[in-house]
Amino acid sequence: MIIARTKKELNRYLKLVRKANKTIGFVPTMGALHKGHLSLIKCSDNENNFTLVSIFVNPTQFNNPDDLKKYPGNETEDLDLLLRESCDIVFIPDVDEMYPEDDKRIFDFDGIDKVMEGKFRKGHFNGVAQIVSKLFEIVRPNKAYFGRKDFQQVAIINYLNKTYLPDLGIDIISCDIIREGDGLAMSSRNRLLSVSERKSAGLISKILTKYGRKFSGYSVEELRNRIAEEINLDKNLEVEYIDIVDDESLQTVSEIIPGKTTICAAVYDGNVRLIDNIAIT
Repeated sequence: MIIARTKKELNRYLKLVRKANKTIGFVPTMGALHKGHLSLIKCSDNENNFTLVSIFVNPTQFNNPDDLKKYPGNETEDLDLLLRESCDIVFIPDVDEMYPEDDKRIFDFDGIDKVMEGKFRKGHFNGVAQIVSKLFEIVRPNKAYFGRKDFQQVAIINYLNKTYLPDLGIDIISCDIIREGDGLAMSSRNRLLSVSERKSAGLISKILTKYGRKFSGYSVEELRNRIAEEINLDKNLEVEYIDIVDDESLQTVSEIIPGKTTICAAVYDGNVRLIDNIAIT
């Protein structure tokens, strides 16, 4: 496995890959790797000749400086995991390498960045677009892989790719959520939970799944309220939002259509903010 820390180093290796007509799969991460990330790497390995993983905690997508400071990470552990996977190159730049000067670009996402996460994390998706566009321009992969846990982010990246970067010809691949045994969606933030909070966290997916399957008889508003009330019964959990949205527009629906509607949630477990989503079937 090759480790590159600068764009110059990375480009030197990628030129050789492209010269050999190898297809490149790309998995962007912020480190603190877990089985969810590794599943993306496996998907890339199955569909490409060559897999590249990036590790970079992007400061421009954190609207809360304390959240950035607390974000978990251990490069040694991450590299040990990647050595055991089918990762050919890992790109680990520092902030100055990715932002030699302030990035003042503002992206227009036609409103899909204003709801849910965008409503509660101002500027978050613009920061995501800044770093993803930079990485896409550097790596120029054939395919890029993202987890469905970040449901809204996948929609944002699809929009970014089609609207702002069509000439790169990148296919965006959305992969299924990988869950713990109790249903908790795998996330780097899970390691910040206390023992008590970790036990409570498993309730989030259980409740979302229950109402995702038994939604009939409720209006959209009633369903949102029931989910929030049931989650909030746990002493460690506090709902920030529950939304029931159209899979394409991400707007709150007036009518639930199975197969085209998703329940999305953001919940504080103690001081740790967790997100999850369940497709209504």
